[in-house]
Amino acid sequence: MNPTEKALWFVESHLPDAISLDDVAASSGVSRFHVTRAFGAATGRSVMGYMRARRLSEAARKLAGGASDILAVALDAGYGSHEAFTRAFRDQFGTTPELVRAGGSTQNLDLVEPILMDSSLLTALEPPRFETSRPFLIAGLGERYSCETSAGIPMLWQRFGPYIGNIPGEVPGVAYGVCTNADDAGNFDYVAGVEVSDFSDLPKDFYRVRVPAQKYAVFAHREHISTIRRTVNTIWNKWLPASGHEIADAPDFERYGPEFDPRSGNGGLEIWVPIKG
Repeated sequence: MNPTEKALWFVESHLPDAISLDDVAASSGVSRFHVTRAFGAATGRSVMGYMRARRLSEAARKLAGGASDILAVALDAGYGSHEAFTRAFRDQFGTTPELVRAGGSTQNLDLVEPILMDSSLLTALEPPRFETSRPFLIAGLGERYSCETSAGIPMLWQRFGPYIGNIPGEVPGVAYGVCTNADDAGNFDYVAGVEVSDFSDLPKDFYRVRVPAQKYAVFAHREHISTIRRTVNTIWNKWLPASGHEIADAPDFERYGPEFDPRSGNGGLEIWVPIKG
């Protein structure tokens, strides 16, 4: 089983329990950061966000079935009070526990069902090459995304496109998609940018990222850009656990060379994953 499959099994088999991300990571045999990235790459959700949605979905079923004590349902779902449960329930479903119980149905609720892993998402992966990067600077447009909102990244690139070739200090020919500042909830900053010689004279709304000298495993993605998630999924859930390498605390990034055509999405790119050693 890969880290995501182990995490899914652990969450589903401990759904009523007070488990933490540390518990999920330990059950998966990898770090908190690794399980967060692997789970997001495979499912499009954060680990703890998935667990919360699954608990609330099962709570909704109990309420629709006529559960007599909403507080008991709340406690089973991991909430310490009726009020906290109601806030989370409303955020998830747009309605209250009382209304679902009174209606006796979950028909209009967007319940989150258990994820069944589809191993066909895992592609054959070319062996990586290993490089130690020089320190360099990236500048561009950035947003903070979650696993669930990362589908908006292509729109960020669309916004950034007109800047390319017109950025002070720009090193031409290569663009970068940099992931940094990730947290345990699966949120991360993504910067669509280019290398620059320094950070002076940049537009005020630009993000600035310093990429340190760092050892990287570099993977080729030769297919259309739309299939990149399968490659990332394979790296985090198949290659990395089997490789014996550990993730380093440094930005990971996509590198788009001159051969990449942003209009068609063809031409291929590289995925740089920071590793220790």
